[in-house]
Amino acid sequence: MIEVEHLTKRYGPTLAVSDVSFEAQKGEVLGFLGPNGAGKTTTMRVITGYLPPTDGRVRVAGYDVADEPLESKRRTGYLPESPPVYPDMTVQEYLTFVARIKGVSRREIKPRTDEICARVAIADVRNRQIGKLSKGYRQRVGLAQALIHNPDVLVLDEPTAGLDPKQIIETRELIKGLAGQHTVILSTHILPEVSKTCQRVVVINAGTIVAVGTPDELTRRLQGFETVMITAEAPAAEVMDKLQRVTGVNWVEPREASDGRVTLEIHSEKGKDVRAELARAIVESGWKLFELKTSGLSLEDIFLKLTTKDLGEESEGKSKESEDRSQESEGKRL
Repeated sequence: MIEVEHLTKRYGPTLAVSDVSFEAQKGEVLGFLGPNGAGKTTTMRVITGYLPPTDGRVRVAGYDVADEPLESKRRTGYLPESPPVYPDMTVQEYLTFVARIKGVSRREIKPRTDEICARVAIADVRNRQIGKLSKGYRQRVGLAQALIHNPDVLVLDEPTAGLDPKQIIETRELIKGLAGQHTVILSTHILPEVSKTCQRVVVINAGTIVAVGTPDELTRRLQGFETVMITAEAPAAEVMDKLQRVTGVNWVEPREASDGRVTLEIHSEKGKDVRAELARAIVESGWKLFELKTSGLSLEDIFLKLTTKDLGEESEGKSKESEDRSQESEGKRL
């Protein structure tokens, strides 16, 4: 539904986005995650046709945004970080205006605005002036204008920026409810936003894609081993020795012990699920098993590993390049 192939965008000598490629499938909510200045907004603006690419190709619902801009825009709803609303209009006036310029037929405008107002929970303020609404309501009005023509694709740039906690939760639920009916790409630097609303994540750093996958896939890829947490009623030394001998287990670490119970962290070979064997070892030894669960990196850990590692390697590469130049100059002087 959204196909980005080798996208590059320059602003004069500045390279904002470099050789970016990813896809969003029909009905999927895709998180576009990265630190501030990583190239998220630039990518969103190219996808929506607001900016032309310097190089590469972007297709929305099968239409090239550069070669067929009108067709791609008809199938796209866009909510930039600052909602594009007119403060002097009422909500109803504004949505009617937007529906007309987006090609909704006159007889469909009233039922369509009724449906969208109910869907984004702004029916109670539809006759109020937009400039007198709270930030949360203005954000909802912005989402309503993106949805008014029932687009195949929704592009949301930092949709919860500046909202209070209650408004953030409501907006997240609203976005989750759009899955299946629309393909949604959500740009954000807020980690809980991705974990609460998105099925898959694209991580961008310094203008390049550093990872694509579900949070679980990224955890497995970065962690290098599987982790299981077990709580059992058993002698700590004996249960550790028993579990250490289970095939596939690399090592066992104690985490907590109290009231005859012990909590252990078990690391096993990557890709090997040892949970059944661990449970069997405990039960067959006559011990009580209270909890067994997988554990992994948090989304914050993943984000930091992907962004800081990449920057660190780049810095190291520059230092090495500088050192090589210095040595070369030294050789010439000699």
